Amino acid sequence: MLFNSYEFIFVFLPATLLVFFALGRRGGTRMALAFLVVASLVYYGWWNPLYLVLILFSILFNFWFGKVIGRAEAPRHRRKVALWTGIAINLAMLGYFKYADFTLITLNRLFEADQPLLYIVLPLGISFFTFQQIAYLVDAYEGETQEYDFLNYCLFVSFFPQLIAGPIVHHKDVMPQFAEPSTFHFRIENLAIGGTIFAIGLFKKVIFADTMAGYASPLFGAAAAGKIFSFWEAWIGSLAYSLQLYFDFSGYSDMAIGAARIFGILIPLNFNSPYKSLNIIDFWRRWHMTLSRFLRDYLYIPMGGNRVSPTRRNINLMLTMLLGGLWHGAGWQFVLWGGLHGFFLIVNRLWHDFRTWLGQDPRKEGSLLSRVVSMGLTFLAVVVAWVFFRANSVETAFAILGKMFSVYPLTLPPGLESKLGFLPGVRFDEVRLALPYNLNTALLQIAALLTIAFLAPNTQEIMARFKPALDAKPFVEARTRLEEWVYRIFLWRPTPRWAVLTGAITLIAILYLSRESEFIYYQF
Repeated sequence: MLFNSYEFIFVFLPATLLVFFALGRRGGTRMALAFLVVASLVYYGWWNPLYLVLILFSILFNFWFGKVIGRAEAPRHRRKVALWTGIAINLAMLGYFKYADFTLITLNRLFEADQPLLYIVLPLGISFFTFQQIAYLVDAYEGETQEYDFLNYCLFVSFFPQLIAGPIVHHKDVMPQFAEPSTFHFRIENLAIGGTIFAIGLFKKVIFADTMAGYASPLFGAAAAGKIFSFWEAWIGSLAYSLQLYFDFSGYSDMAIGAARIFGILIPLNFNSPYKSLNIIDFWRRWHMTLSRFLRDYLYIPMGGNRVSPTRRNINLMLTMLLGGLWHGAGWQFVLWGGLHGFFLIVNRLWHDFRTWLGQDPRKEGSLLSRVVSMGLTFLAVVVAWVFFRANSVETAFAILGKMFSVYPLTLPPGLESKLGFLPGVRFDEVRLALPYNLNTALLQIAALLTIAFLAPNTQEIMARFKPALDAKPFVEARTRLEEWVYRIFLWRPTPRWAVLTGAITLIAILYLSRESEFIYYQF
């Protein structure tokens, strides 16, 4: 069941809300929590009921291990053994489902063997609920959290807004909210705020992301099939995929936050306008924020983080990003994607070290021109890396990148000959595309979405007055007339104007639900 489906929007979500608050209003808070757990498991098992066996085993196993690890009176060495055993079993389960066939394929190629594949179907959300529970085990060991109530633990793992594709939540952040009596009483403001956030996310997914898929998929399909495509098609397809993934993940993150907020629950931000980043370090603070924090807190810092020598720090960065790339998918193209980002991060760190050596503050923003250049270079690096992320093989990725950076001979429309005729190696002819779309339409739509991604306020900024998520920035009152004007236009308020606008974007999105498509991060 997808967030962007008729079943979820018109049946599952309203029915779950109705029963949950009906039980809560009558004082049956335990019954309300139990119902929410059952509803979340129904949501998870909608694709394949067999997935329920796996997630229930994972819940039972980690709940029991969490109790053992969290016993303060137990000897520390026994708790540590239990912690590492629990982590190892979680990773082994994830490794089997996600990497068994990848390992067999790699070994077959290395040793020219013919070992048959297992053809294991990856269970939905396994990467997310596994990492979430590993974080819980570590937090229990550190004494930061502990859960002795099995029903509460089931809800912590299975709460449907964040179950399939995150955010990765910490027990201490979310579960205390379910202990508040006010959570079980319906509030119209939560419906208005959460419903608006959900509607914005739905619009991003259905209108923006799925439109870009129409330009990205033909390119990557043609490259995988060995077909010929042009310089323009390579860039259009790569930019389109960069925007598809951006609005797909942004839309999902909004819909997850909105669905949780309707229940009165705040979950963490997972997406914060990453294409506005001025460097690759900032990009990873804004893209998949909870995964970035997980990799930092449970992998990079335990390896030494920034406390070691620059050489060791760079090795730690590269290893973290290589494993982060492999987490996203069982393929060498994902490893290369992670490796590229590791390289980008190392270069960024070296640049900061050099500026510090010169006596400059690397955190200080420069002029408008320098910020624009920095944002453009960061975006270009991210787009190049996304080619590996989307391609079905390393060979496909290099075929596309080869065409993207092969500009000779470059073909431009004949109308530009009078202005650009001095350029060497340029032909002025009609730009002929092999792929099925109109060049002008594609460029116009890509330019429009790039403008939105770089300049428009994001959802948490629009909803800033009402604390849309756990770690959203606190609202700051306008200090100038310009800020007042911007606030008046873009800040959400419970007014008829915003109600009409929200209703309009919801209606438009629902009308396009016939082209229902999965969220990209569901495959991870």
